[in-house]
Amino acid sequence: MAMSERPILIKKVKKGGDHGHHGGAWKVAYADFVTAMMAFFLLMWLINTTDPEQKRGIAEYFAPASVAPTTSGSGGILGGTSLGDDGVKSDGSSAIVNQLSPEAAEQATDQAGRSSDLSAASEAELREEIARREAADFASAAASLRQAMQDMPELAELSRQLIIDQTPEGLRIQLVDQEGRSMFEQNSARPNERARVLLRAISRVINQLPNRITISGHTSAVGTRASAPGDWALSAGRADAARQILEGAGVDADRVYQVSGKAGSDPLYPDDPTLAGNRRIAIVLLREAPVLPADTSL
Repeated sequence: MAMSERPILIKKVKKGGDHGHHGGAWKVAYADFVTAMMAFFLLMWLINTTDPEQKRGIAEYFAPASVAPTTSGSGGILGGTSLGDDGVKSDGSSAIVNQLSPEAAEQATDQAGRSSDLSAASEAELREEIARREAADFASAAASLRQAMQDMPELAELSRQLIIDQTPEGLRIQLVDQEGRSMFEQNSARPNERARVLLRAISRVINQLPNRITISGHTSAVGTRASAPGDWALSAGRADAARQILEGAGVDADRVYQVSGKAGSDPLYPDDPTLAGNRRIAIVLLREAPVLPADTSL
């Protein structure tokens, strides 16, 4: 057969479909995505379940702001502690030598002295501050009593028979007699109406402060004698009668520290012990010593 008579063969190559094999790269990417999402949600859960102190410790662990002179591994809330200062990787015997050296003893003594000085200074400052506040409270109480004397007609005419001042003992309020205007009946421990009105007004001032009070009764001298035999019992009875009126007006009985009769031994006017003004009732709101903690320094 001639060459021109050979049959013509046509070879057709059929390409594959769209579902061929693309490899496993997408699986790796998906696994990374799932891992990242798991880590993200775990981080969110940890943030919501930790308190601010733990968060601060975590931040210091990964990014310490300073190096603390401690025996912990890293400092902060996540830092561990060593079993002791001495050991294979510590100062060892040198630490003991340093502790026993004279220089270390002198430093310890100096530190103890400085702490003692600071403690004494702080105690003195505390006492001064309490004294200032107490003086301010006394001044406010005295001002309120004087204002009440001016505002109330029944007290205005008695203002001259009331003396208010501050003494080393505390705020002193005195009810004094005047010529023809006594606070008590003649030779009696029974207070008259003027004394009752004044004592009730004083009780309102006393109730404004927590201080304890003392009440003392005084009489005037008779002739050349500072005190008659019955003046001691009379002055004590008048002081106790004043106490009963104050307690009846609302003053707590536990606040009464002392009730005493001094007769004519402590005159208000020493130059003339026979004056009517020496007959009086003195009520003192005591200055209270501050309650300080016990000294625990060695």
